[in-house]
Amino acid sequence: MYRWNFDAVWQYWDLFMWGLGLTVVYTFGSILFGILIGLLTCGARLSSWKILNLIARTYQEIFRCTPLLVQLLWFYYAFPLLVGITIDNRVAAMLTLSLYVGAFYAEIFRGGILSIDKGQREAAAAIGMSPAQAATRIIMPQAFKRMLPSFINQSVIQFKNTSLVSVISVADLAYMAAVVNGQTYRPLESYTVMAALYIVVLFPLTQAADWLERRLRASD
Repeated sequence: MYRWNFDAVWQYWDLFMWGLGLTVVYTFGSILFGILIGLLTCGARLSSWKILNLIARTYQEIFRCTPLLVQLLWFYYAFPLLVGITIDNRVAAMLTLSLYVGAFYAEIFRGGILSIDKGQREAAAAIGMSPAQAATRIIMPQAFKRMLPSFINQSVIQFKNTSLVSVISVADLAYMAAVVNGQTYRPLESYTVMAALYIVVLFPLTQAADWLERRLRASD
Protein backbone atom coordinates (compact mmCIF):
# COMPACT_ATOMS: atom_id res chain seq x y z
CA MET A 1 0.00 0.00 0.00
CA TYR A 2 1.47 3.34 -1.08
CA ARG A 3 1.63 5.96 1.66
CA TRP A 4 1.11 9.51 0.50
CA ASN A 5 3.48 12.07 1.96
CA PHE A 6 2.85 15.59 0.72
CA ASP A 7 4.97 17.05 3.52
CA ALA A 8 8.04 15.89 1.62
CA VAL A 9 7.15 18.01 -1.41
CA TRP A 10 5.39 20.87 0.38
CA GLN A 11 8.70 22.26 1.61
CA TYR A 12 9.40 23.04 -2.06
CA TRP A 13 6.22 25.07 -2.50
CA ASP A 14 8.29 28.09 -3.58
CA LEU A 15 9.56 26.13 -6.60
CA PHE A 16 6.02 25.22 -7.57
CA MET A 17 4.92 28.86 -7.24
CA TRP A 18 7.89 30.06 -9.28
CA GLY A 19 7.11 27.52 -11.98
CA LEU A 20 3.43 28.46 -11.98
CA GLY A 21 4.30 32.14 -12.25
CA LEU A 22 6.60 31.49 -15.19
CA THR A 23 3.91 29.38 -16.84
CA VAL A 24 1.47 32.28 -16.56
CA VAL A 25 4.06 34.69 -17.99
CA TYR A 26 4.72 32.46 -20.99
CA THR A 27 1.00 31.93 -21.51
CA PHE A 28 0.02 35.58 -21.55
CA GLY A 29 3.18 36.67 -23.35
CA SER A 30 2.67 34.17 -26.15
CA ILE A 31 -1.04 35.05 -26.35
CA LEU A 32 -0.23 38.75 -26.83
CA PHE A 33 2.41 38.05 -29.47
CA GLY A 34 0.14 35.43 -30.99
CA ILE A 35 -2.69 37.93 -31.39
CA LEU A 36 -0.38 40.28 -33.28
CA ILE A 37 0.92 37.46 -35.47
CA GLY A 38 -2.60 36.16 -35.99
CA LEU A 39 -3.94 39.55 -37.08
CA LEU A 40 -1.09 40.06 -39.55
CA THR A 41 -1.50 36.53 -40.92
CA CYS A 42 -5.27 36.91 -41.16
CA GLY A 43 -4.82 40.15 -43.10
CA ALA A 44 -2.41 38.42 -45.47
CA ARG A 45 -4.80 35.49 -45.95
CA LEU A 46 -7.64 37.88 -46.82
CA SER A 47 -5.41 40.00 -49.07
CA SER A 48 -5.83 39.95 -52.83
CA TRP A 49 -2.04 39.69 -53.15
CA LYS A 50 -1.41 36.04 -53.96
CA ILE A 51 2.18 36.05 -52.73
CA LEU A 52 1.11 37.31 -49.29
CA ASN A 53 -1.65 34.75 -49.17
CA LEU A 54 0.78 31.96 -50.07
CA ILE A 55 3.34 32.99 -47.45
CA ALA A 56 0.70 33.27 -44.74
CA ARG A 57 -0.90 29.96 -45.63
CA THR A 58 2.48 28.18 -45.74
CA TYR A 59 3.32 29.51 -42.27
CA GLN A 60 -0.05 28.38 -40.94
CA GLU A 61 0.17 24.90 -42.38
CA ILE A 62 3.69 24.36 -41.05
CA PHE A 63 2.76 25.32 -37.49
CA ARG A 64 -0.65 23.68 -37.48
CA CYS A 65 0.58 20.40 -38.98
CA THR A 66 3.64 19.79 -36.80
CA PRO A 67 3.59 19.02 -33.05
CA LEU A 68 4.52 21.86 -30.72
CA LEU A 69 7.12 19.63 -29.08
CA VAL A 70 8.88 19.17 -32.43
CA GLN A 71 8.79 22.93 -33.03
CA LEU A 72 10.34 23.67 -29.64
CA LEU A 73 13.16 21.21 -30.25
CA TRP A 74 13.75 22.54 -33.76
CA PHE A 75 13.88 26.20 -32.76
CA TYR A 76 16.18 25.54 -29.82
CA TYR A 77 18.55 22.95 -31.29
CA ALA A 78 18.30 23.20 -35.09
CA PHE A 79 17.47 26.85 -35.84
CA PRO A 80 20.68 28.20 -34.17
CA LEU A 81 22.74 26.00 -36.52
CA LEU A 82 20.84 27.45 -39.47
CA VAL A 83 21.33 31.12 -38.54
CA GLY A 84 24.70 30.75 -36.85
CA ILE A 85 23.76 32.28 -33.50
CA THR A 86 22.95 30.87 -30.08
CA ILE A 87 19.34 31.27 -28.97
CA ASP A 88 18.47 31.40 -25.28
CA ASN A 89 16.04 28.66 -24.28
CA ARG A 90 13.59 31.24 -22.90
CA VAL A 91 13.62 33.17 -26.17
CA ALA A 92 13.17 29.96 -28.16
CA ALA A 93 10.23 28.98 -25.95
CA MET A 94 8.43 32.33 -26.29
CA LEU A 95 9.09 32.51 -30.04
CA THR A 96 7.80 29.00 -30.67
CA LEU A 97 4.73 29.35 -28.46
CA SER A 98 3.83 32.67 -30.11
CA LEU A 99 4.23 31.40 -33.66
CA TYR A 100 2.30 28.24 -32.81
CA VAL A 101 -0.73 29.94 -31.27
CA GLY A 102 -0.59 32.75 -33.86
CA ALA A 103 -1.25 30.22 -36.62
CA PHE A 104 -4.43 29.08 -34.87
CA TYR A 105 -5.55 32.61 -33.97
CA ALA A 106 -5.19 33.63 -37.61
CA GLU A 107 -7.62 30.92 -38.67
CA ILE A 108 -10.05 31.87 -35.91
CA PHE A 109 -9.95 35.52 -37.00
CA ARG A 110 -10.27 34.64 -40.67
CA GLY A 111 -13.15 32.25 -40.07
CA GLY A 112 -15.01 34.82 -37.99
CA ILE A 113 -14.68 37.52 -40.64
CA LEU A 114 -15.64 35.22 -43.52
CA SER A 115 -18.68 33.98 -41.60
CA ILE A 116 -20.34 37.38 -42.00
CA ASP A 117 -22.59 37.44 -45.04
CA LYS A 118 -21.23 39.43 -47.98
CA GLY A 119 -24.60 41.06 -48.38
CA GLN A 120 -23.89 43.16 -45.30
CA ARG A 121 -20.81 44.61 -46.95
CA GLU A 122 -22.85 45.36 -50.07
CA ALA A 123 -25.59 47.00 -47.98
CA ALA A 124 -23.00 49.15 -46.19
CA ALA A 125 -21.53 50.24 -49.54
CA ALA A 126 -25.03 51.03 -50.80
CA ILE A 127 -25.62 53.55 -48.01
CA GLY A 128 -22.26 55.21 -48.64
CA MET A 129 -20.01 53.57 -46.09
CA SER A 130 -16.36 53.11 -46.94
CA PRO A 131 -14.84 49.62 -46.62
CA ALA A 132 -13.10 50.71 -43.41
CA GLN A 133 -16.35 52.03 -41.92
CA ALA A 134 -18.18 48.86 -42.89
CA ALA A 135 -15.46 46.75 -41.30
CA THR A 136 -15.35 48.64 -38.01
CA ARG A 137 -19.07 49.31 -37.58
CA ILE A 138 -20.73 46.25 -39.07
CA ILE A 139 -18.40 43.34 -39.86
CA MET A 140 -15.97 43.28 -36.94
CA PRO A 141 -18.52 43.63 -34.07
CA GLN A 142 -20.40 40.60 -35.38
CA ALA A 143 -17.24 38.66 -36.21
CA PHE A 144 -15.82 39.36 -32.75
CA LYS A 145 -18.78 37.67 -31.09
CA ARG A 146 -18.30 34.60 -33.24
CA MET A 147 -14.53 34.50 -32.72
CA LEU A 148 -14.54 34.94 -28.95
CA PRO A 149 -15.48 31.41 -27.74
CA SER A 150 -12.93 29.76 -30.05
CA PHE A 151 -10.32 32.36 -29.10
CA ILE A 152 -10.83 31.70 -25.38
CA ASN A 153 -10.71 27.93 -25.84
CA GLN A 154 -7.48 28.17 -27.83
CA SER A 155 -6.00 30.40 -25.13
CA VAL A 156 -6.90 27.84 -22.46
CA ILE A 157 -5.19 25.16 -24.54
CA GLN A 158 -2.16 27.45 -24.79
CA PHE A 159 -1.84 27.46 -21.01
CA LYS A 160 -1.52 23.67 -21.08
CA ASN A 161 0.84 23.82 -24.06
CA THR A 162 3.39 25.76 -22.02
CA SER A 163 4.18 22.57 -20.08
CA LEU A 164 6.18 21.43 -23.12
CA VAL A 165 8.80 24.17 -22.70
CA SER A 166 10.27 22.08 -19.89
CA VAL A 167 11.92 19.87 -22.56
CA ILE A 168 14.30 22.73 -23.34
CA SER A 169 14.95 23.37 -19.62
CA VAL A 170 12.68 26.39 -19.17
CA ALA A 171 11.79 26.45 -15.47
CA ASP A 172 8.01 26.33 -15.83
CA LEU A 173 5.63 24.39 -13.59
CA ALA A 174 6.31 21.02 -15.26
CA TYR A 175 10.06 21.54 -15.02
CA MET A 176 9.85 22.48 -11.34
CA ALA A 177 7.72 19.42 -10.59
CA ALA A 178 10.49 17.31 -12.09
CA VAL A 179 13.06 19.15 -9.95
CA VAL A 180 11.03 18.51 -6.79
CA ASN A 181 10.69 14.86 -7.73
CA GLY A 182 14.45 14.66 -8.18
CA GLN A 183 14.97 16.09 -4.69
CA THR A 184 12.31 14.06 -2.86
CA TYR A 185 11.92 10.88 -4.93
CA ARG A 186 8.15 11.33 -4.53
CA PRO A 187 6.87 11.34 -8.14
CA LEU A 188 3.25 10.69 -7.20
CA GLU A 189 3.05 13.67 -4.88
CA SER A 190 5.18 15.97 -7.06
CA TYR A 191 3.17 15.45 -10.21
CA THR A 192 -0.15 15.41 -8.35
CA VAL A 193 0.62 18.87 -6.99
CA MET A 194 1.52 19.99 -10.52
CA ALA A 195 -1.76 18.62 -11.90
CA ALA A 196 -3.74 20.22 -9.07
CA LEU A 197 -2.21 23.63 -9.79
CA TYR A 198 -3.13 23.34 -13.48
CA ILE A 199 -6.70 22.47 -12.49
CA VAL A 200 -6.93 25.35 -10.02
CA VAL A 201 -5.97 27.82 -12.73
CA LEU A 202 -7.73 26.29 -15.73
CA PHE A 203 -11.04 25.12 -14.29
CA PRO A 204 -12.36 28.67 -13.64
CA LEU A 205 -11.20 29.70 -17.11
CA THR A 206 -12.98 26.80 -18.83
CA GLN A 207 -16.15 27.53 -16.88
CA ALA A 208 -15.95 31.21 -17.82
CA ALA A 209 -15.49 30.25 -21.47
CA ASP A 210 -18.57 27.99 -21.34
CA TRP A 211 -20.62 30.73 -19.65
CA LEU A 212 -19.55 33.31 -22.20
CA GLU A 213 -20.40 31.00 -25.08
CA ARG A 214 -23.89 30.41 -23.67
CA ARG A 215 -24.40 34.16 -23.24
CA LEU A 216 -23.33 34.88 -26.80
CA ARG A 217 -25.62 32.20 -28.18
CA ALA A 218 -28.54 33.53 -26.15
CA SER A 219 -27.94 37.06 -27.45
CA ASP A 220 -28.07 36.00 -31.12
